[in-house]
Amino acid sequence: MKNFTYTIKDAKGLHARPAGLLAKEAKRFNSKIIITANGKTADLKHIFAVMSLGIKCATTVTVTIDGEDEDVAALALEKHIKANL
Repeated sequence: MKNFTYTIKDAKGLHARPAGLLAKEAKRFNSKIIITANGKTADLKHIFAVMSLGIKCATTVTVTIDGEDEDVAALALEKHIKANL
C-alpha cells in the first residue's frame, strides 16, 4: 500500500475539469485508489464520487493506492496532482 498527501493550491479547488482528468488518470491503473479529504473518502476512479467530497483550495487530501501496480500509480498520480492542482 502506498499513499501521499497534497494540499490543493488551485483557487477553485478540485472542480469538475481537474476531477475528471484525475479520474481518467486513475483509471489507467488496476490498483484500488482512494482519495480522502475532510474525513470523507471516495474512489478516485469515479468523478462524481470525487466531486461529492467538495474539496476546496487549501484542503489537504490523502491518496491511497493498493494493488499490483501501486508503485507506478502512486508516482504518476502524485506527479499529475502536483502539476494540475
